[in-house]
Amino acid sequence: MFDFLKYRYACLVFFLVILSATVGGYWYNIQKRGYGFHYSVDFTGGTSALFKLKNYETSSKVKSILDRSRKFQGIETRELSDNQVLIRVQDFSGDVQGVGGKLLDVLSNGLRQNSVELLQADSVGSSVGDSLRSDSIKAILIALLLMLLYVAIRFRFAFSVGAVFALFHDALVIAAFFLLTNREISIDVIGAILMTLGYSVNDTIVIFSRIRENMGKMGNKPIKEIVNLSISQTLRRTVLTSLSTALVVGSLIVFGGEMLRGLSIALLLGIIFGTYSSIFIASPVMLMINKGYKKKAS
Repeated sequence: MFDFLKYRYACLVFFLVILSATVGGYWYNIQKRGYGFHYSVDFTGGTSALFKLKNYETSSKVKSILDRSRKFQGIETRELSDNQVLIRVQDFSGDVQGVGGKLLDVLSNGLRQNSVELLQADSVGSSVGDSLRSDSIKAILIALLLMLLYVAIRFRFAFSVGAVFALFHDALVIAAFFLLTNREISIDVIGAILMTLGYSVNDTIVIFSRIRENMGKMGNKPIKEIVNLSISQTLRRTVLTSLSTALVVGSLIVFGGEMLRGLSIALLLGIIFGTYSSIFIASPVMLMINKGYKKKAS
């Protein structure tokens, strides 16, 4: 029988590395860029427009054309695949196509040797963006609290702490990736984090249910042996479920286009690390909290 709990301290070190990288990356962004996370217009307000160019152009050239027009505030440009360029400006209009049309006119005049096509435009007011950001944080915290209560009622308090610690680990990994790669955090990414929490806690509950069942059958055996056996018994189901889901999300990353890439990446990270945390984080934390386990071990 494989000893999963043997690696609990290595997993703790990995968690501390992720936590340190997140805190360090956030501080670095504040010092060098003036912001922590790179939020999309969903949270900051403004207009985001995606353009398709016939021939390749650098994002710096596109930005210089928009700067010279002096018609837009807070311009940010980003090169994407297939000669696509994503442009963000702080300008907001109730008519989304109005701002997108102005951007299209300026780019068409500045890139006369290149055809430009507006693929998509999204616009959000600054007050709405602030409200969405605060509501998203509340949604994640409320989800963690409700899952803590649910697992505590269904199992024990020690189990609930292990489950929520694993969920916090999963959300932290996704946040760290988007922070360190400076990718935009949009409302889709927040939705992916919430979906990850639900996916991960389902895996954790499956393992915890088997642990509780085996504790009733093999109460005379050490709890560590029971936990390792329970993880082994549920491992096949966990891996097959995660692998099949990851294949679907992986295809979405490849073929879903740039506008769905943030959502797809967040989901894939959630599936991978949600499976990992259910096995290597939730149960070891539960054992550390469980006073009965400490008494038996002493």
